[in-house]
Amino acid sequence: MPTIKLVTEIPGPNSRALVARREAATPRGAAKLTPLAIAHAEGAAVTDVDGNVLIDLAGGIGVLAVGHRPPQVVAALKAQIDDLIHMCAIVGTYESYVRVAELLNEITPGTHAKKTVLLNSGSEAVETAVKLARSYTGRPAVIVFEGAYHGRTNLTLAMTSKYALFKKSFGPFAPEIYRIPFPNLYRRPAQMSEDQFIDWSISQLENALIAQVDPSAVAAIVVEPVQGEGGFVAAPPRFLQRIRELCTEHGIVMVCDEIQCGFGRTGKLFAVEHYGIVPDLITTAKSLAAGMPLAAVTGKAEIMDAPHPGGLGGTYSGNPLACVAAIQAIEMIRQPAFLQRAAQIGETLRQHARAWQAENEIIGDVRGLGPMLALEFVSDRAKKTPFTALETMQISSEALQRGVIVIRAGLYSNCIRFLPPLNMSDAQLEEALAVVGGAIHSVSASRQPEPAR
Repeated sequence: MPTIKLVTEIPGPNSRALVARREAATPRGAAKLTPLAIAHAEGAAVTDVDGNVLIDLAGGIGVLAVGHRPPQVVAALKAQIDDLIHMCAIVGTYESYVRVAELLNEITPGTHAKKTVLLNSGSEAVETAVKLARSYTGRPAVIVFEGAYHGRTNLTLAMTSKYALFKKSFGPFAPEIYRIPFPNLYRRPAQMSEDQFIDWSISQLENALIAQVDPSAVAAIVVEPVQGEGGFVAAPPRFLQRIRELCTEHGIVMVCDEIQCGFGRTGKLFAVEHYGIVPDLITTAKSLAAGMPLAAVTGKAEIMDAPHPGGLGGTYSGNPLACVAAIQAIEMIRQPAFLQRAAQIGETLRQHARAWQAENEIIGDVRGLGPMLALEFVSDRAKKTPFTALETMQISSEALQRGVIVIRAGLYSNCIRFLPPLNMSDAQLEEALAVVGGAIHSVSASRQPEPAR
């Protein structure tokens, strides 16, 4: 039985009406990726306010590794509402707050003593990681990378790449942020091999510690093992390993931002596990709490304990509802069967993507790690000329018209990224990928020049 059921055009009249109200009531700068208005969701399926049922491959931008409304999470939330909705962990301690911290200390990479602080959003987690690193080292500088996305606060915007979309008109930004090239192997110079490009990228990082900032001034190097908003660019192993070596050598705190790539998204619990290294701090959010607002920084106890008492906290951080959802989500995702299923989904995605690439010149690159997969679209494969954002939107819009939600990514906004529930059925996955493939073929065919007469 197919999941997709379309009873109106997309968007339907009720969606159009509600979105119009939204646009009248909220600022134009508030991002909106689709014209849908949603009434209900379960698993990988969402129902809009017109009664159309669609398959969701965006997952609230990577938040729903366990899918929409898993029964365990729903039951935990309902039970928690009957006991305690809000207390503020600054005022009093409650079981779920402590249990989430204990679980994160247990499951994150490394056998060293760890502690965890809970927060509300990924931006807060990254900003807190920087505060921790600065407090621990007594140093001001932070090194980040081209293509990175770390958040929308003033500090995390300073750390974020992709200026036009995220940063335009919002400066000045926080100082002492140093940006280094990130090795996107697809976009390396034509004359360089992959190994040569990785060597060059490492040399740029090493040279920055001479030309831009002295290591003795660097508090942290913050890196996404797989860049999320940057277009699912996975760090080459040697590059990430060299970052670890430099951090150890110079007493710099290595922070892995796993807000999008963590919690099974790459087929392992954390993306950094693919690399055989252990960061000093790890930031998490998104799929941590199955759709509830929760984020965390977990790391070495001596770093976590560096700030003075009262230096960390927030009114809503570690809310009881978010914490009980996180407990259930963590227990689901950490199961070997769940991670095995995630890896299987990744293989299926990659097989389809490679087939699409072979048939469509507009697909320049297929990349990612496990099920965290993206397609980069180009107007000229030989020159790697990026699709414009509007051209890429033709593909996501065509898929939406056919009943599948996908969203864009990449420095040029020319990638389609896949962030599906990692426990969706084979039937739903194949149904969704048939739609996406059809959308790609349709847009590709529309770009072919007509034969000469």
